[in-house]
Amino acid sequence: MTIKNFASTVAAAALLAASPALAEVDFSGKTIEWVIPFSETGGSAKWANFFGPLLSAQLPGNPTVVVKFMPGAGSTKGANWFQTQKHDDGTLLFGTSGSTQFPYLLGDPRVRYEYSDWIPVMASGTGGVAYLNAEDGAKFDGSANGLKDIDFIYGSQGATRLDLVPLLAWEMLGMNVEPVFGIKGRGDGRLMFERGEATIDYQTSSAYLGASADLVAAGTAVPMMSWGALDDDGNIVRDPTFPDIPTFKEVCEATDGCETSGESWDAWKAFFVSGFPVQKIAFLPGDTPQDVVDAYTTAFDAVRKADGFAALAAKQVGKYPVFVGEGAKKATVAGTTVSPEAKAFVTNWLEEAYGVSLK
Repeated sequence: MTIKNFASTVAAAALLAASPALAEVDFSGKTIEWVIPFSETGGSAKWANFFGPLLSAQLPGNPTVVVKFMPGAGSTKGANWFQTQKHDDGTLLFGTSGSTQFPYLLGDPRVRYEYSDWIPVMASGTGGVAYLNAEDGAKFDGSANGLKDIDFIYGSQGATRLDLVPLLAWEMLGMNVEPVFGIKGRGDGRLMFERGEATIDYQTSSAYLGASADLVAAGTAVPMMSWGALDDDGNIVRDPTFPDIPTFKEVCEATDGCETSGESWDAWKAFFVSGFPVQKIAFLPGDTPQDVVDAYTTAFDAVRKADGFAALAAKQVGKYPVFVGEGAKKATVAGTTVSPEAKAFVTNWLEEAYGVSLK
């Protein structure tokens, strides 16, 4: 079933089950602008475009949901803009990703936004997969031992963005990966890889499923590792969306000199936890009235509970939890919090490895 057909079915059911409590909120004839602070080719774009029509089907009045893009400074431009926005008629939604969370966590001086000022109405986890070109992928045996003498090129949004998770992982594996900073979204990094300008890449789950998996199927890319997922005890296990791909933890354990304990590992895991299990969050402006907040919360709750949603989501964005209401609030706190020790380690590493000073 396509997203469009699924949304139409959900919309019909929603009309029959409309809640009287939400009767005063009506978006009939209106257009919801869902602003994404990245380019239209990355995982956040695919995430919002997946949820957009489903949200439309569940909001009172079934408004049109249009995804708009505001790339720049690794999403900081868009987030700084959203910080200044006020409630008007409930038609503005903003989506963040780990690359928005990390500069906030690290105290990047370009950050002029405050997560606690915004109202989260939906949060979802994701994963990520790193992959190699065909030539170098032939040397990958489940460890990075055969990759340490290769000079890799990687298209990056910036060292303080979500890219720090793969960059630190590759360094821990003893690999030589040279980032080319300045791209506006991970989709642009994939395009560099496709053109041969980059020789290694990673994409979040939705972007990998939507585009990078085709490169693997064509034989021009070889999966290296996923970042994994967390079990109920906080241990890293295989990503349920990619059960056949080893995790970074597995590759690290198989690679000479890579340790899954100690300062480097603790810092990597801390930022992985902040960046992926709760990676993408939908926000309303902080002064949004409660009845509008409730309308969005109810709508997203209905989306995640709809028959067929889990199967459709697995194909489009991966098998990950979707949080709403209080769950979204708690998830947001978890995704925007990291220990002082992990922050200090990463801050020092960024300065030593890339000359990026956040002190």
